[in-house]
Amino acid sequence: MNYWLMKSEPDVFGIDHLKEVKVEPWDGVRNYQARNMMRDDMKKGDLVFFYHSNTDVPGIVGIMQVVKEGYPDHTAFDPEEKYYDPKSDPENPRWFMVDVKFKRKLKRTISLSELKELPELEDMPLVRKGNRLSIMPVTKEQWDFILGLE
Repeated sequence: MNYWLMKSEPDVFGIDHLKEVKVEPWDGVRNYQARNMMRDDMKKGDLVFFYHSNTDVPGIVGIMQVVKEGYPDHTAFDPEEKYYDPKSDPENPRWFMVDVKFKRKLKRTISLSELKELPELEDMPLVRKGNRLSIMPVTKEQWDFILGLE
C-alpha cells in the first residue's frame, strides 16, 4: 500500500463535501508530475491525507482512500468545464484522475505550521520550501507519525 497527500481548497471542494458525497473523482489536476502519480502510482486501497490549502489554517483535515485507479479526466475534453484543455485529446488523454472515498475526518486540523516545526517530517515534500504540488507521496513512517499527532 502507498500513502499520499492531496490538496484542495475547502471552499472549492473540502473534506465535508467528500463526507457528503462519499466517493468523488479527483479531477482538474493540471500538473504533469501530479498527473503521473495519479496515472502510474496510485493504486486501489491506497490511503490519502486530505489537505485543505489556500485557507486561514492550511493543514491535514481527513483521510480518504483511492477506490478507482487512474483514468482519463473527462473535464479536459469539455469546453464548458472549468478545467478544459483544448490540447487534450480523448484518443490520447493528457490528464488523469482517480476516485477517492471518504474514510474519516481527523480529530483536529494538523496545521502546516505545526508540521513544519517537527524534525521527524523534515524530509516530507509538504514542508520543503517551494513545494507547490497538489499531490505528493507520504512514507509509511510519516503517515504513522502524523496520525500520532491527532
